[in-house]
Amino acid sequence: MSLVELQQEFMDQVLTDGRTLPCGWDARMAAGLDIYRNAYRSTMVEALRETFPKTALWAGDHAFSQAAAHHVITHPPCGWTLDLVGEGFTETLAGLFANDPDVADLAWLEWAMHLAFTARDCVALDAAGFAAATSSYGEADWAALRLAFLPSLFSREIGSDCIALWRALADEEPPASARSLEEPAACLVWREGLIPVFRLTETLEARGLGVMITGGSFGDLCVALQAAVPGDDVAKTAGTMLGKWLADGHILKVV
Repeated sequence: MSLVELQQEFMDQVLTDGRTLPCGWDARMAAGLDIYRNAYRSTMVEALRETFPKTALWAGDHAFSQAAAHHVITHPPCGWTLDLVGEGFTETLAGLFANDPDVADLAWLEWAMHLAFTARDCVALDAAGFAAATSSYGEADWAALRLAFLPSLFSREIGSDCIALWRALADEEPPASARSLEEPAACLVWREGLIPVFRLTETLEARGLGVMITGGSFGDLCVALQAAVPGDDVAKTAGTMLGKWLADGHILKVV
């Protein structure tokens, strides 16, 4: 067995319970592997706890530990840095806490803030720069307009007020219950300077943002709004969204 194969086999043994031991491994080596595997998983669970401190506080220590251990076993990290150990944890919590969607909403908020903080630095396009880039646009050019957004911008539709919950947990004093939203909403997260910030918005804006973040044009955005906005107001609504994204510093450039 080559060194690369030996390293891969050892990693597979660490990540997988019940895997057949390699030929030549005795009981002493198997016991040592169990110790190593437990230490590895404990480290991953603690890394998740540090990444999602408010979610851990809200879910409760025991429930969070179980969920984190389940995630580490079923979705072992494949990145080179502990910064990415939380990938997919929101989805894991959504499945484990199906009757308490506020847990996954809060976890998503913490994860989005984490990713926003570690995203690469970029200079946002301002209103003057946007005006200069589109000064010669005709109707067809506007319809074909596409934008690149800052890598620190994230959006999710939510069913609970995870922002209010996050703030309530800032002093490590969990409220009696999470506040459900009367109407579906979305949460936007981005970074201003070195500080991750967030705001609630309508799902319509979040869906419109999703259209353009995934490569859609301004014309595609208008089409997406037609089902929810009166025909005469579609272009105005789309333009208002565009202005808000510029004001908040979400747009990187015109592409």
